[in-house]
Amino acid sequence: MIDSLPSQLRRDEGVRRSAYQDHLGYWTIGVGRLIDERKGGGLRDSEIGLLLANDIEDRVRTLTDALPWFAGLDPIRQAVLLNMAFQLGTAGLLAFTTTLTHVRAGRYIEASKAMLQSKWATQTPERAMRLADQMRDGQWR
Repeated sequence: MIDSLPSQLRRDEGVRRSAYQDHLGYWTIGVGRLIDERKGGGLRDSEIGLLLANDIEDRVRTLTDALPWFAGLDPIRQAVLLNMAFQLGTAGLLAFTTTLTHVRAGRYIEASKAMLQSKWATQTPERAMRLADQMRDGQWR
């Protein structure tokens, strides 16, 4: 009997892949999942972790497709590009042509400098500095 509940709830609540306001104006997602803080809604830590893992997996796949040499980078420098793609979107990262040319060639000092000569570095200076340092010396920051 309980096995029928998910189908019933999907029918009665509907299925929404993005956040929406329910008939009372509270933010909801999925199958009637309340995420509105005003009513005590939100995500569990495990759900946040699952979303993050899925997002990272998507970025790895996208960057591997767009930059075939990405898979050959060490994990620390892969993480720099993944972090940037997470913030800027893959298209935004791919616009860093000078940086990516240096990374591909293993010129990490030059890549680091190019990262810091961007509008992105002026918009999020602490993150940019930390990631540029990580790119330069291959040490987690």
